Amino acid sequence: MGRTLLSAAFDFVAAMFPSAPTSHVLSGTFRRNPACCKLAEGKVVTMLRHSATSSVCAIFFLLSFLRVAPSANGKGQPVQDPPPADQTTSTAAHPVLIELFTSEGCSSCPPADVLLQKIDAAQPVPGAQMIVLSEHVTYWDHDGWKDPNSAQAFTDRQTAYEGALGQKEVFTPQLIVDGAEVKMGDGQVLLNALKKAAAEPKVPVRIAEATVDPANPTVLRARIETDLNSEKHSGDVYVAVALDHVESQVLKGENGGRHLVHVAVVQQITKVGKLQKGKSFAQDVQLKLKPGTDRNNLRLVAFVQESGPGTVLGAALRKPSS
Repeated sequence: MGRTLLSAAFDFVAAMFPSAPTSHVLSGTFRRNPACCKLAEGKVVTMLRHSATSSVCAIFFLLSFLRVAPSANGKGQPVQDPPPADQTTSTAAHPVLIELFTSEGCSSCPPADVLLQKIDAAQPVPGAQMIVLSEHVTYWDHDGWKDPNSAQAFTDRQTAYEGALGQKEVFTPQLIVDGAEVKMGDGQVLLNALKKAAAEPKVPVRIAEATVDPANPTVLRARIETDLNSEKHSGDVYVAVALDHVESQVLKGENGGRHLVHVAVVQQITKVGKLQKGKSFAQDVQLKLKPGTDRNNLRLVAFVQESGPGTVLGAALRKPSS
């Protein structure tokens, strides 16, 4: 890493661990606590949820990714905003679904949350659309802080992934790209995974309409459509409702005293149908929103995924209108 990246890492760690010398956090932790993570040849490997100090690993991973990820708008130029979320995915933009399993009770997760925000804003793969979802799990809720964004449904979804991936234990943070896990290691590994996922053939998915009922703001209506499924497998059709932007002041637990910011925080994931082989899909759906939900802070994501859960066959993003 260059001097600037190392300085940024030290500043980040110092802010997170004000009571401990930065050199102690960066060096001693790795030597004495191998469960935290492994630091070798500039690569970082994520840890299981039991270690509170592993956020250091995620910091280095985040910095590594930001170093290697190009801007889709040109080398060396400032990052611009991605295409408006109220547009459906076009055939020119190859969608990639990125799921982050996270928790406000996990000290490893804030850097991963920042990483997801950077991916959402920078759109690092030219010609592709990175569609991100932040899914907050519940198994950290008993360690001092109950994540207000967590839900058992997201824990169950992550557990289903662990079964499909042949893993023995769930952990945070965990990145799933188009249904496959991407290790929180070298940033180049993630960037390559995103490029590979973007190059895969996809079933075009469209959110033809997405409207919050003006007379009843707790009802969101949408129409989900796909082209003909020419893939070898059928897929389940899901719709996810997420909040564009969420901020939280954590009072207790591993992140006690920290102000956290999240992007695309999932409120619900609903299975609305099935896309059969050789068929297309078109269906009107009606979803119930939580009372008080700001319609201007919503994004709707539709995706088709092989059962398992398995490979994501297609996805689309749209911001509801009112």
